[in-house]
Amino acid sequence: MNHKLTLILFLSALSVIFIVQNVVVVEIRFLFWSIAMSRSLLMLLLLAIGISIGWFLHGFYSHRTDKSH
Repeated sequence: MNHKLTLILFLSALSVIFIVQNVVVVEIRFLFWSIAMSRSLLMLLLLAIGISIGWFLHGFYSHRTDKSH
């Protein structure tokens, strides 16, 4: 079997196990807002926000340093 396919299947299996083990609904309160969602969905959302912020800041700082030279 191809190594890439094996790695994809392994990571997919780990993702499914993670989701199944974290289906508990948790309540998140921030200032005046309150929302209830599954823990795995919350972690996925936070991961996506972190990746987006990192991508934006990397682009901002690399563009800024390119302009100064």
